[in-house]
Amino acid sequence: MKFETLMLHSLFAACLLACGLILGAMLNSQPGAVRLASTSSLGTILLAAPASCMLPPDGVVCPRRAS
Repeated sequence: MKFETLMLHSLFAACLLACGLILGAMLNSQPGAVRLASTSSLGTILLAAPASCMLPPDGVVCPRRAS
């Protein structure tokens, strides 16, 4: 009985430590640089847009073409 209690206490401590490290990493992370769409020209935005498949009127995802 004492061994099981010791194992449960150590498992709880390990889980608490892992959660604390994950929370600390989330709080200390720095976001990457954000690139705004207004800095791009309209031509590059239109070139990046997919031209081969538009959404059908019913909103279903485009079907794949057989290659």
